Parts: sequence; structure tokens; C-alpha cells
Amino acid sequence: MGKGESNIISRRLANSYLSSVISISLVLLLVGIAGLLLVNARSVSDYFKENMQVSVLLRQEVGEDSARKFQGSLDRMRFIRSSEFISREQGEKEMAELLGEDFLGVFETSPIPVSIDVTLDADYVSADSLEMVRKEISSSPLVDEVVYQRSLVDALNANLSRISIVIGVFIMLLLFISFVLINNTVRLNVYARRFTVHTMRLVGATKAFIRGPFLVQSVFQGLFSAFIAIIVLVAILFVIRREFMQLFSIFRLESLLVVMGMVIVSGVLICFVSTWLVVGKLVSLKKDELYY
Repeated sequence: MGKGESNIISRRLANSYLSSVISISLVLLLVGIAGLLLVNARSVSDYFKENMQVSVLLRQEVGEDSARKFQGSLDRMRFIRSSEFISREQGEKEMAELLGEDFLGVFETSPIPVSIDVTLDADYVSADSLEMVRKEISSSPLVDEVVYQRSLVDALNANLSRISIVIGVFIMLLLFISFVLINNTVRLNVYARRFTVHTMRLVGATKAFIRGPFLVQSVFQGLFSAFIAIIVLVAILFVIRREFMQLFSIFRLESLLVVMGMVIVSGVLICFVSTWLVVGKLVSLKKDELYY
């Protein structure tokens, strides 16, 4: 074999290895994105739940000073996350925007009461818990009515449950597809060196000895591919942070570390298992089968 031919073979192997790394990195990137959605599913759910408001309407005779004191007692309740005081003037302004500037003309006195909008901890945004919250807040003699949209709560919980199931199924399907794609990529990369494997067999090399270099290379290939996928994933998150700061606040640093670990483990494990299976099959091939 001449020097030129040897360089061509080396270049082909390098190109094959590079294309394998890029293909595996793209697949692992999809795994990382799906994993990020999965581990943050609870954060996304809590975000939507904690942005749903419950309106506490006070009695007409309740003044603003008494209402602000009551707001302080609301803030100390275990299920209240935050509260916003709505004065009678602010309520009139909001109603005027909905019904027109002269809607108050038909009333002798303003029908708009002082109110307090509260958001709840995510654990209490369910039908049963909201009913308990309503009863506890309504027990105050200052409260006229506690208003929330029951249908919205039911729809929110039902849709979030469906989304979690869909994401879980998507993750499992994506991992299966990832294994198939990466297995095919590794198989093509290893199969290109089937004659080298056959030569090693002819000189008496054992299966374990033949597998060794390929398995070591597969580990580094998985690590390198995972490293590239993580860099791209972090770059995507930085873009999201810059363009959608509020959405980025949902994601937590510890969940990103979990996803990074998931990507690394997936890359190394799938490459290792695929290489083990492919090399084992190549070692068992007869000479005539190497050409097909």
C-alpha cells in the first residue's frame, strides 16, 4: 500500500468519524431539549398555576384601611403566594374600560367594592384545594365573595397532565429513535474497518482484544458528541434568555445539570452498546460475508 493510498484511507476514516460525531451530536441535542422539557415539566406547571388569580371581593362598607389590614392577614395564610390591592377607584377605572365611561351614571353610589387579587401556591390550584381556600377566606366578616374560574382550573390541570404524558411518551420514542440512528451510524463507521477486524482474527486475536480499541473509541466518541450537543443546547438557552427572559426564569440550574448528565450518559451508553453489538457481529462474519 502506497503512501498516497494510505492518506486517502486515513482521510476517509477521519471524515467518517467526523460525520458520525455530527450525526450523534444532533440526535443527542434533541434528547437534551426533550429532557429539559421533561425535568422542567413541574416548573412549567407551577408557573401557569401560580399566575392564575383569585379575586377576593370585600363588602361595600369596608374601607381601604381595613382592607389593607386584611390583605396583611391574607399574605400570612399558608396557601397565599402573593396579593395585589385593588382600590375602589382602580376597580372603577377597569370597569369603565370594559363597559364605557358613563356606566356609573345609572348608580347613586359606586357599586365597585374594594378587592384583593391573590395568587396561590401551585399545590393549592386544584378543585378540592380551591374550595378549601374559598371557605377559609370567606370566613372573614369583611369578605363578600371569593371568585375564581372553576372551568379554567379544571382545564389547566387536565391539559398539564396531558402535556406531561405526551412529553414522557415523546422522550421514550426519541430515545428509541436515537438508539436506532446512533446504532446505524456506529455500524457504518465500524463496518468500514471490517477487513481490519478480519485480519486481527486471522492472527489469533480474541473477541475481547478486537472489541477493546473500538469500545474505547466509542466512549470518546460518545463523550465528544455529548460535549458538542451540550454546547449547542447552552447556546440555545442563552438565546431564549435574551429573547424570552420570563420563559427562561422557569428553568432551573439544577435541572440543566441533570439534562447535561442525561445527554452524556445517553451518548456514551448508546455508542458503547452499539459498538459492542456491531463488533461482535463483525467478528462472527465469514470471509465471503465481508463483501456484502
